[in-house]
Amino acid sequence: MPITLRQATARDAEQIHRFIVALATYEREPDAVTCTAAELGEQLAERPSPFHCILAELDGTPAGFALYFHNYSTWRGRSGLYLEDLFVVPESRGHGVGKRLLVELARIAVEHGCARMEWAVLDWNALAIDFYRRLGASPMAGWTIFRLTGDGLASLAAEAR
Repeated sequence: MPITLRQATARDAEQIHRFIVALATYEREPDAVTCTAAELGEQLAERPSPFHCILAELDGTPAGFALYFHNYSTWRGRSGLYLEDLFVVPESRGHGVGKRLLVELARIAVEHGCARMEWAVLDWNALAIDFYRRLGASPMAGWTIFRLTGDGLASLAAEAR
């Protein structure tokens, strides 16, 4: 079955939102998505957009997506590519969609002179971890991701006053 990839536009916001909700459900957080398709569409229409998204179709049917943005490495003095979300619908898995999306992201990173490409994966997602290792990626031993959200973020920001 042929896999096609394309950069998403604001017109794809509904499909992107469906993929995000499906990913959140897969990651056992079905109620965690608070963004709307309308917000995604508005953000994709911004110049510059805060994120980019590649959509994958398998035999003409939406099969998955990769949502990413550029970050910066002070040690390398160059930008990097951060993969925020990668998701392939269950019925399209095993056909090479995920690998094609990652190959395309690697191509984009190299084309833009990025020093690295990185992403996070849940510790319990052994299938994904094995897949990423087979592609040559390795976990960042010794690093822990920290996050401030909601009240914690607001409380810390309030200390600036």
